[in-house]
Amino acid sequence: MKKHRSGRQSDRRSNPAPLIGLPVSKNDEVVIDIIGMNHDGEGVGRTEGYTLFVAGALPGEKVRVKVLKTKKQYGYAKLLDIILQSQDRIAAPCPINDQCGGCQLQHMDYNAQLAWKRQLVVDNLVRIGKLDVADGSLNREIEGKEQGITVLPTLGMSDPWRYRNKAQVPFGTTEGGLVGGFYAKGSHRIIDMEACLIQHENNDEIVAHIKSIGQELGITAYDEETGQGLLRHVVVKVAFRTGELMVVLVTNGAKIPNVDTWIAEITKAMPAVTSICHNINTQTTNVIFGDKTSVLWGNEVIYDYIGDVKFAISARSFYQVNPVQTEVLYGKTLDYAGLTGAETVIDAYCGIGTISLFLAQHAKQVYGVEIVPEAIEDAKANAELNGMNNVEFAVGASEDVIPRWKEQGITPDVIVVDPPRKGCDPRLLETILAMQPERVVYVSCNPSTLARDLRVLEDGGYRTVEVQPVDMFPHTTHVECTVRLERKDTAE
Repeated sequence: MKKHRSGRQSDRRSNPAPLIGLPVSKNDEVVIDIIGMNHDGEGVGRTEGYTLFVAGALPGEKVRVKVLKTKKQYGYAKLLDIILQSQDRIAAPCPINDQCGGCQLQHMDYNAQLAWKRQLVVDNLVRIGKLDVADGSLNREIEGKEQGITVLPTLGMSDPWRYRNKAQVPFGTTEGGLVGGFYAKGSHRIIDMEACLIQHENNDEIVAHIKSIGQELGITAYDEETGQGLLRHVVVKVAFRTGELMVVLVTNGAKIPNVDTWIAEITKAMPAVTSICHNINTQTTNVIFGDKTSVLWGNEVIYDYIGDVKFAISARSFYQVNPVQTEVLYGKTLDYAGLTGAETVIDAYCGIGTISLFLAQHAKQVYGVEIVPEAIEDAKANAELNGMNNVEFAVGASEDVIPRWKEQGITPDVIVVDPPRKGCDPRLLETILAMQPERVVYVSCNPSTLARDLRVLEDGGYRTVEVQPVDMFPHTTHVECTVRLERKDTAE
C-alpha cells in the first residue's frame, strides 16, 4: 500500500531523476487545496509553495492528485479523488466529456462559469493591462471621483446548450470501421461521437448519416500518419433563422466515389439540406480546408440573419458560431458606438461584413477593411443583398488601408476593431491614435491581448469606460468582450 504525506510520496523508485529542489516528483500523490482556476480551466493548487495545475478541479475543493509532470516553476497533476467538493460542481451531462477536448467547464454550474469568465477578464485587465478596475459598484464615478473601469457581469444564455451552428468533424478509422467525432484532449485521437450537446441537433444528425453512408460505401478515412485515405472532415453549417443546411465534404483527393449516391442519401435523410459542397485538401497539414471548393449539389450559399441583416454563408465563410449570442454581442457593440445616424465609422477586421452591416443601419457611412480577399467579396455581396449603399469595403491590412483613407479625407467618428486572438497589429493601434476618433469600440475574443492593447490606447489618450463580457461559448473557457473607449479630451 502507498503511504502519503502532504507534499510527497515516500517511494520514488519509479522516478529516479526528479528535478532537484522541488517538493514533488512525477507519480507522487498529494492532497492540495484548489485556490483558483487558470485560463485553460484547470484548477490551481499548491503544495509547499509549488503550483500544480489540475484538470477537472474547481476552486474551493480539497483534492488528492497524482503528479504527471514537473517543471521548474509549476507542474501538472491528475485528479484522483475529491475530498471536499465545491458547491459549484455539477455532473457533466455529456457522456464523453472526460475524453473529448471540446468543453472544459461542463462540470461547473453555469452561473459560476459566468462569474469566473468575468473574473478572468478583470484579472487580465489588472495584471497585463495594469488598468484600474472598479469594485463591485457599477458607478464609474462616486462624488466626482473616478473609480476605475466598469466590468459588467457576463451576459449568458437562458439555455446554454445546442448553440453551435457549425460542426467541423474529423473522420478516422478504427477496428469497428468509420468514426467521426472530436479530438481527445491534447491529441489527434478521434473520439467517436453520437451527439454533441453544444451542437445544433441537425449537425449531429447529418454527421451520423454521413458516417452510415460512408460505412455502406466502403469509404476510407484520412490517416494523418500515412497520408492515405479519402475523407478528412465533414463540415456542417445550419442557419438558425432560415433552417437551411450546408454540408461540406473535405477529401484527400479530387474524386468522391459514388458521389451521386452520397447526394441522394444526404438529401433523402435531411430535406433541409440546400447545399452540398466538396473541398479538396491533399496537403500534409492540420488545416481543415484546402484551396479548392466546388458545389456538388444545390446552392453555393445558405442564408441566415443577425438581427434584421441577412447574410450569405459560403463553405469557407467565417460566421459567428453562436447566432443567439452574436446578436447580444453586436447589440452591445452598437450601443457602445453611440450612433445617431450622422457618424462615419471604420470597421477594422471586418470579415464578411457582419459588424459593418449591423452598424450601417444606424450610421451615415461605414468603411470596412479585411486582409482576406474572399471575405471582402462576401462582404460586398452581403451589402448588396441587404440593399445597403452606405458601406464600402476594401482589401488589405487595416494599418495600410486606414491611413490611405485618412489621406482621402475620411475622418471617422468611431473605429470598431474585432481582431483575431493575437489582438491588434501595433501599427493599427498607432493608426487609431493618429486618427483620433471620438470613440473606439474593441470587440475581443482574447482577454490577454485585449488588456495589452487597451494599455496602448490608454497611454495614447483614450479612457476605457466599460467592458461587457459575453458568453459566446458556454461550457468552454472562451469569453468574448466588447469595450467602449472614449478620447480623454472629449470624455472629461
